[in-house]
Amino acid sequence: MTDKFIETLFETHQDSPKCPTIERVETFVNQLLGILFPDLTDKPYSKQEELAFDLLNLKSELYEILFMYPNRESINADNKTVLFFDKLETVYEVLKMDVKAMYEGDPAAISEHEIVRSYPGFYAIATYRLAHELYQLDIKVIPRMITEIAHSRTGIDIHPGAKIGKGFCIDHGTGVVIGETCDIGDYVKIYQGVTLGALSVEKKLAKTKRHPTIEDHVVLYSGATVLGGETVIGHHSIIGGNTWITRSVAPESKIYYQSNQNH
Repeated sequence: MTDKFIETLFETHQDSPKCPTIERVETFVNQLLGILFPDLTDKPYSKQEELAFDLLNLKSELYEILFMYPNRESINADNKTVLFFDKLETVYEVLKMDVKAMYEGDPAAISEHEIVRSYPGFYAIATYRLAHELYQLDIKVIPRMITEIAHSRTGIDIHPGAKIGKGFCIDHGTGVVIGETCDIGDYVKIYQGVTLGALSVEKKLAKTKRHPTIEDHVVLYSGATVLGGETVIGHHSIIGGNTWITRSVAPESKIYYQSNQNH
């Protein structure tokens, strides 16, 4: 290595805005989920004060993480931390509904405890819901880090900007992609390999609704692809496996892939 190369690297470090490492963000998220759900931690709490103290420490940690945000001049880290934790009770209640929907929708599930402990769909949804609250506070980089942690662990890719209603269920989950401007209603169930994406990835469309709307009580089976910001899947519809949809579907529809092969 030349001295010039080392000098270039050093200058890059001086110019680059500081940001918390993904490991630090992951630790924060996992500790918070461990407080929300005892199945995700091995730490016993014999006194309520101990749990309250750990929550307080996590509030301080989030403040420090946000203070390291690349554009920290544009946010109030203290205010955003308070607003995030004010939303935590609501997030918790919605997550309990997600767990219930997963348990009731999967005959293989033994208990809700099993869902929390071992289902990749739950982990992806839980981290998404935390990330979404930060995204709603106009914090962009940290939420993307959070959902990418879940993506790398589960194979489920949910953009924190997506809007997802209560009672959401991802079964199996590997290969699921949910885009930034998706709007998903209540009690929707998605299987592995489902893509809710855009018809075009042109940069000029960045501020537009590019991803579909999925209304309440829709089921999308494995390999289904639904594309486009104007595409609406009507409530109580069933979208079969390996379908390709770029136009709206009326409520209570059943759409299935039909092979053209001769047998």
